[in-house]
Amino acid sequence: MPVVVVESPAKAKTIEKYLGPGFTVLASYGHVRDLPPKDGSVDPDNGFDMKWEIGVDSRKHVKAIADALAEDNSLILATDPDREGEAISWHLEEALRKRKAINKDTPVSRVVFNAITKSAVTEAMANPRQVDAPLVEAYLARRALDYLVGFNLSPVLWRKLPGAKSAGRVQSVCLRLIVEREMEIEAFNPREYWTVKALLSTPRGQEFEARLTTLAGKKLDKFDLSNATQAEMAVQAVSSRALKVTSVEAKPASRNPSAPFMTSTLQQEASRKFGMGARQTMSAAQRLYEAGHITYMRTDGIDMAPEAVTAARDAIAERYGKEYVPSSPRIYKNKAKNAQEAHECIRPTEMGKDAAALKITDRDQARLYDLIWKRTLACQMEGARLERTTVDIGSDDGQVGLRATGQVVLFDGFLRIYEEGRDDVEGDGDDARLPQITEGDKAAFGKSGLKEQFAKADKSESVIESSDSGMAQHAAAILAENAAVLGLQSHTQPPPRYTEATLVKRMEELGIGRPSTYASIVTTIQDREYVHKDGNRLIPDDKGRIVTIFLLNFFKQYVGYEFTANLEEELDHVSAGNADWKDILTRFWRDFSVAIAETSELRIAEVLDVLDAALAPTLYPPREDGSDPRACPLCGEGQLHLKTSKSGGFVGCGRYPECRYTRPIGGDAAEGGDRVLGEDQGDEISLRSGRFGPYVQRGEATEENKKPPRSSLPKGWTTEAMDLEKALTLLSLPREVGPHPDDGEPIEAGIGRYGPFVKHGKLYANLKEVDEVFTIGMNRAVEVLALKLASRGGGRTAAAPLKELGEHPGSGGLMNIMDGRYGPYIKWEKVNATLPKGTEPGDVTIAMAVELIAEKAAKSGKGKKAPAKKAPAKKKAAPKKAAAKKPAAKKAPAKKPTEKRPAREA
Repeated sequence: MPVVVVESPAKAKTIEKYLGPGFTVLASYGHVRDLPPKDGSVDPDNGFDMKWEIGVDSRKHVKAIADALAEDNSLILATDPDREGEAISWHLEEALRKRKAINKDTPVSRVVFNAITKSAVTEAMANPRQVDAPLVEAYLARRALDYLVGFNLSPVLWRKLPGAKSAGRVQSVCLRLIVEREMEIEAFNPREYWTVKALLSTPRGQEFEARLTTLAGKKLDKFDLSNATQAEMAVQAVSSRALKVTSVEAKPASRNPSAPFMTSTLQQEASRKFGMGARQTMSAAQRLYEAGHITYMRTDGIDMAPEAVTAARDAIAERYGKEYVPSSPRIYKNKAKNAQEAHECIRPTEMGKDAAALKITDRDQARLYDLIWKRTLACQMEGARLERTTVDIGSDDGQVGLRATGQVVLFDGFLRIYEEGRDDVEGDGDDARLPQITEGDKAAFGKSGLKEQFAKADKSESVIESSDSGMAQHAAAILAENAAVLGLQSHTQPPPRYTEATLVKRMEELGIGRPSTYASIVTTIQDREYVHKDGNRLIPDDKGRIVTIFLLNFFKQYVGYEFTANLEEELDHVSAGNADWKDILTRFWRDFSVAIAETSELRIAEVLDVLDAALAPTLYPPREDGSDPRACPLCGEGQLHLKTSKSGGFVGCGRYPECRYTRPIGGDAAEGGDRVLGEDQGDEISLRSGRFGPYVQRGEATEENKKPPRSSLPKGWTTEAMDLEKALTLLSLPREVGPHPDDGEPIEAGIGRYGPFVKHGKLYANLKEVDEVFTIGMNRAVEVLALKLASRGGGRTAAAPLKELGEHPGSGGLMNIMDGRYGPYIKWEKVNATLPKGTEPGDVTIAMAVELIAEKAAKSGKGKKAPAKKAPAKKKAAPKKAAAKKPAAKKAPAKKPTEKRPAREA
């Protein structure tokens, strides 16, 4: 029987079912070998020789395959149909040859199937081939590059930037994208502009909205209404004129479906529609693939097999009617640069089965399958036919012009089941439905008004209605007296932060990385604490900024978008057999090793000076009072400098340790930031920003007093509201409430790492509000502490039994009925046996309790305890018998082990 090796046990189980009893199907459990994380695993001086090592967890799997080959002298490598799968097959063959599990006459073949279905597996087995050498060489080149970059660059980071964890060939470029986007956002200056809209009504009383496009006979540009005064004049101009419809133009339009999914677009759409991260998406897709529900999920391809196209068209006709099936199949051009990796798109293996028919129970898998199924069918459906209508409205004098747009869906086509999501949607009103409007109709002002939108705009700023007496100077919205014309204030917005979906899309556009690596890269930069997620958006941490600026200044070429994309293209040439992988490595290593050597010689102070200068616009923005942005806001004498620590970068005063001012990289020294609040008893009281948040401090650190009194600002307290009085209040903590009435020991109130608390001895009890720390009295403090003690079941207030049952008749030990959070239960030794539903504590007898305890003990594995207590009683009886038979006294020692053994085994 041939031995077939796949990657996962789930896949092995499915394939074994399709192949039948004539094959032995085993799993490799992923990669079996890797480069050990130590120096010399890749040797640039010896033709980039690589030293591979079988992982500890993989050894048993390789042994199992080797053992199977001892009986079945034929090996079929059926790992995944991508570069990684090809590499795993190569590793397996190499590892087995080293073990001499493969003989010279052992036939070794490679089969690939894009879907785990009986037909796909059967066809693949009928068309075996050899391991693809160019594809393996491309893998080897990538692995060597990743090792050379990571293993040589990461130590430089550790030495020069304390707290930095690693760098990577693609990982660092991905991080650069996020950091540079954040810097764009920080440097962005919003620009104010206003729009004016009117609620109009047709002669039949149907209302619709229109936007002002012409004022004083001139077409309005976006920033023509740049302030509230101009907006007020525009509102007046519209609301004071009679309007009519000057033109109605309806144009036919169409929309075609999106291409079927490949890896990156699946990740993007799952993120948009479900908020699923790249790793979460790929995990769910992997399980769907292994269950045989979808085709292989790591692919650059968007083409579909002819039989799949036919099946999709048949399913569409059956479900939705023949009018939804186009006259000829839709063909999507494959974007893969490399024919070797141009796999089929991600699609269902059975087009006729939706998620409900498959009865998928896992939520992520069900949602993802539904998405794939709908997208696949939609890509072969008729396009949607629309009618886009543009209505122009104007005044008789030509001074005012408005426009209303909308569309009508004449035939929904693919929109019946699927519409692709968008990353950043801007509502432009084009999708609105318009009532029947005829050219020449009067356009009266609507009666329902725009007050709802007016209320939404009025959140924080004043809103002044249009009137003859004056103009609004600053407003969020301006509403005409007739409540039918509205001026809305807007500001230009910075580019949005990346989500995992938009980041993957941008990496794909730049040609950085490959679909199979996107999920792991985005996960890695979060695991390294370079980036964190806020909602669905990726935000760089200080550590990530410092690493990126360091790499841009000392290794700019290697985090360059074009360089990384060109390297990917060269590796694709290797995959196609058109380039030598060692030539690529030689050219890369020649320059990279020089850059490593040069940077390794730099002192940390020199590195920080370079980074400080590069980050200066961000770290030291101009101050409103025109003072030196680098001047320390605390002591006024020192200059601010960039510093590093294990927790990342921060800004600190150059007069350390005389001045210990610090603030985070993203901190602000402007009003509300670090400052001296005043003086108390000869000590300077200051507000400071530390790496763990703002705090107040009494005095300065000295050799005699290295840790001066300080207190963090509690949750809800802002730096802007801090003054001397509040600071002294915080520094006075912990506050003594008074002596406890029971023992006279002091009760204290304070704020700790877990929030506000009261304390008596070693007992801490949390308080709900910070203010309680300063106001709580003795009665309330004693009550809170007592409740805490009772909840723990300790001390004088330990919970009393609901009923005392007495000693266990067989093993001793008190049995009590206690009141638990899930109902009453019997407590005996370490066994807690819940009372059956409907049983009252007062009805429980000793016999019933013993039975319930025995059942519970047996289930929890504590049932050996009761018999063990009986053993000592037997030991006492044995010596009496031995004493009665004096001639047998010499044999007594031999009997003791025999007597003890049952007690131990019981």
